[in-house]
Amino acid sequence: MRLVFAGTPEFAVPSLRVAAARGEVVAVYTQPDRPAGRGRGMAAPPVKREAQRLGFEVRQPQTLRTVEARRALRALRPDLMIVVAYGLLLPPRVLEIPTHGCWNVHASLLPRWRGAAPIQRAIEAGDAETGVCLMQMEQGLDTGPVLLSRTLPIGPDETAGQLHDRLAALGAQVLDDGLALLQSGIRPVPTPQPEAGVTYAHKLEKAEARLDWTQPAEVLARKVRAFHPWPVAEAEVAGDLVRIHAAVALPLAHDAAPGALLHAGRDGIDIACGEGALRIRTLQRAGGRAITAADYVNARRELRPGPQQ
Repeated sequence: MRLVFAGTPEFAVPSLRVAAARGEVVAVYTQPDRPAGRGRGMAAPPVKREAQRLGFEVRQPQTLRTVEARRALRALRPDLMIVVAYGLLLPPRVLEIPTHGCWNVHASLLPRWRGAAPIQRAIEAGDAETGVCLMQMEQGLDTGPVLLSRTLPIGPDETAGQLHDRLAALGAQVLDDGLALLQSGIRPVPTPQPEAGVTYAHKLEKAEARLDWTQPAEVLARKVRAFHPWPVAEAEVAGDLVRIHAAVALPLAHDAAPGALLHAGRDGIDIACGEGALRIRTLQRAGGRAITAADYVNARRELRPGPQQ
């Protein structure tokens, strides 16, 4: 099979490797290089780096909406286009070019969590499970019929970064299953998505990282997990604005004002919430690195229990 692959971030790399093993990848589309890091130097997307390692032609158009872009894609004579977290919209005329259309690997159990941030939103909402769908792309946003899917439980302490890695591997497996069927002459049966249960995973915004202590501790603990490794939850702790890397909710009854310090020790820093308390286990001061709550308390003598010197 002549395959065109379109993807950009690390999530798409395992699927690119599967495509390379299953067919002839005639081109890899990825987003243009972007400034990154403290020096803001130009950095290649992970998919580009992997494609170059594998020896594939890499294309980085700003858009696929032009006549020239469609003509260039059509010249590749693709049997199938595989799209994994590409980040650019595919116009209807592009979807029609490959013989078998375009397949998308999406990190949710559609129709739940269509959109840009399905992994983070599933954790934030407290979902017990998620998964991956292989979808036949159509004009709508993640509205196409599902060809294959697999389910994955979400661990009680799992962060978005950890779940991302597991779903990336699972997505590659689902894609491999689909390509194997197509190679054997069996086209996966498209199942239309039900109208009930549609939710949208809106793109993460940095402003969401600021925690509101009036919310229940359970909600805040999920946000800490969902926003790790980006944008990382932040809040004021005993007058100090910190980033929170790890925390758990405590079903603690109290009459303290939201945001009040309830306890600071080696086991964690407990902050009063609208309901219960959030125990912070790993945090980061401005300009510093992530440290344990015990190290943080040691650095702030005024937080230590007992008489102060």
